[in-house]
Amino acid sequence: MKSTPQTYIHPEAKVEKGVNVDPFVTIHNNVEIGEGTWIGSNAVIMPGARIGKNCRIFPGAVISAIPQDLKFEGENSTAEIGDNTTIREFVTINRGTKDRMKTVVGSNCLLMAYVHVAHDCLIGNNCIIANSVNLAGHITIEEYSILEGMAAVQQFVKIGAHSFITGGSLVRKNVPPFVKAAREPLSYIGINSVGLRRRGFSNEIILQIEDIYRTIYVRGYNVSNALAIVEQEAPASKEKEQIIKFCRESVNGIIRGISSL
Repeated sequence: MKSTPQTYIHPEAKVEKGVNVDPFVTIHNNVEIGEGTWIGSNAVIMPGARIGKNCRIFPGAVISAIPQDLKFEGENSTAEIGDNTTIREFVTINRGTKDRMKTVVGSNCLLMAYVHVAHDCLIGNNCIIANSVNLAGHITIEEYSILEGMAAVQQFVKIGAHSFITGGSLVRKNVPPFVKAAREPLSYIGINSVGLRRRGFSNEIILQIEDIYRTIYVRGYNVSNALAIVEQEAPASKEKEQIIKFCRESVNGIIRGISSL
């Protein structure tokens, strides 16, 4: 580990070899930092932080501060960051409450400057959260999702894998996997075909996903009837099962469709 006299590292913090800590960093007790991670100046790593290998934590970030939740009672929760994740300037990630006991940011993620991740959020691998996005508590964001800048997500919302949410959006309902969402109120505007192609999805699967969402959002059925039709008529695939499962588990509803605008 490399550090300077201007850095404070609590003697009980577990900092692996190869960690590079810049001047004026504060690392508290009950912290674990994996090999090869860099911590930039004026970052604060608070109790409960679990940071993986080869991460980059830029200046001014605050990791694992206590939740901004009046129900928090000091429980021994964590804020966990996977390997190879980049946390840019002034990002704040709060640790969990007794609901989930942890806040998680996956591996290979990019959280751009001024992002706020509240308590009990679960962010999957390979996600990009752009500048000034605000995530309330108890949110789930599945793998390969992209949220453009200044989006705000309401508590308990779930955002499906491979989805794309445009900048400035207010996300009040669940966003199913593989879709693009925009407008106000937030609506389905198509599938994330560009992102899916970049990640190796075949044209056949992309067309199947598009057909499924055409049934759900464009053909005028309510969601329950649309899912029944999809289940009976759409070709079998893991993507089909993923969409059906997500929509059926969305008790508080999914975003609206373009046909209802």
